[in-house]
Amino acid sequence: MTDGEHSPGPVPRKNGNGANVLNARRIGIDTQYEAVVFMRRDCPVCKSEGFTSQNRVRLTHGSQTVIATLFQTAPGFLDHGEVGLSEAAWRRLGMNNGGTVIVSHPRPLDSLSLLRGKVYGNPLEAHSVKVIIEDIVAGRYSDIHLSSFVTACSAQPLDHAEMVALTAAMTDAGDRLEWGTYPVVDKHCVGGLPGNRTTPIIVAVAAACGLTMPKTSSRAITSPAGTADTMETLAPVDLDITTMRQVVEREGGCIAWGGAVRLSPADDTLIRVERALDLDGEGQLVASVLSKKIAAGSSHVILDLPVGPTAKVRSQEAARVLSRNLIAVAHAFDIEARTIITDGRQPVGRGIGPALEARDVLAVLQGTADAPPDLRDRAVALAGHLLELGGAAAAGNGTGLAARTLDEGGAWRKFQAICEAQGGMRVPPRAGHFRPVLANRAGKVTAIDNRRLAKVAKLAGAPVAKAAGVEIHVQLGMTVTSGEPLYTVHAEAPGELAYSFDYVAANSDIIEMTEV
Repeated sequence: MTDGEHSPGPVPRKNGNGANVLNARRIGIDTQYEAVVFMRRDCPVCKSEGFTSQNRVRLTHGSQTVIATLFQTAPGFLDHGEVGLSEAAWRRLGMNNGGTVIVSHPRPLDSLSLLRGKVYGNPLEAHSVKVIIEDIVAGRYSDIHLSSFVTACSAQPLDHAEMVALTAAMTDAGDRLEWGTYPVVDKHCVGGLPGNRTTPIIVAVAAACGLTMPKTSSRAITSPAGTADTMETLAPVDLDITTMRQVVEREGGCIAWGGAVRLSPADDTLIRVERALDLDGEGQLVASVLSKKIAAGSSHVILDLPVGPTAKVRSQEAARVLSRNLIAVAHAFDIEARTIITDGRQPVGRGIGPALEARDVLAVLQGTADAPPDLRDRAVALAGHLLELGGAAAAGNGTGLAARTLDEGGAWRKFQAICEAQGGMRVPPRAGHFRPVLANRAGKVTAIDNRRLAKVAKLAGAPVAKAAGVEIHVQLGMTVTSGEPLYTVHAEAPGELAYSFDYVAANSDIIEMTEV
């Protein structure tokens, strides 16, 4: 007789309320975001409650509760009376020292009927959106449910009222910051452009010019680096609200990881599913951007909309429509917003990956001779708009003030002070392995595929490996000779360097050239 095949073994305990109590085991499976529970297929609880694989079950430990997806195991993987928990489930239940969990059915998801209405073309009322987002934040939606919501909102585009309702619901589901001053400025780029690490430069310029800019930034979800990943190679970013306030009161600005302060918590969940489905509904994009700005306490925001064939926004017309929606929804929440449509045809700066981008930022702030001019120019232009919007510069004078603040060293001094206030300045690491990608013929660079170049950086290890990524050596319109380096791949391990070059070998047209 094999373990448990014919003998049911000891049954799980019941507590005083008749609930099913099982011992919890941490099994070390990283399911990233989704809470997962493993139970034996011959478990008496599964039989009595009718649980089967892919069911959603409610797990309770003390005061903490999560809704988890169930997978069943063959006898022998778990002991009788035991459940296995994924890392996400273990962490969210707060089971630092182990213990027991109560396993039960979750309450019915009434919001699914509201979601089905959207699938069939009915508009979402504000209350409906609020209920759906509350269920998403509470972890009651499986990835299948989340996919349905994302797909419905992409196939049946959100109107203005729905965008406002979604923005409000996402904002209200998390924390909100207040700074006791006015204005509070911010900036955001809708993404899709490798490099483009203007935020640390803009924060330094704005704070040096007397504006308040408490910047909360994201880590990478599917890109080679988020602003928080890059900034983390220069200073600590895991700041709690108390520390953020201390830094901002002292220096006028900060650059912190937004995940530490729980702003618009539904956003990262929805973005993860959108990226997996390759869907990017405009209404969800508007709500994603603005809910975090509202929650962060911002009053004046500039929004960078890069346009290019491999950027997130593909055409000028799409950018104009997105711009109108962003400004209209921002005004509904009394936020002064300005959109700037920029060139998204190629990466900005030379580095793609946390440490490589950080070195570009430092070069611009320090004014070194090899600082990437495109990154400096874009940061100066965006900072100029922000200075004007925030009242630090008269209309038409913002760009000049931003440039002087960089040239005279004020931005660099302010950036160093911010880093010290956040816990001390760091030196970005350097990769131990690198290899150039050479031009196989002479020609003029006519196109650069942002998405595939970003994928090379990720295959090399970015953003987890901070020093990994891509250093690009050419720009659109440049003429190169045969054998000249187009870009260099950096990796912290030889295996990741080799893995990224397997992809490069199969994608020789990441940088396209014509003969001259």
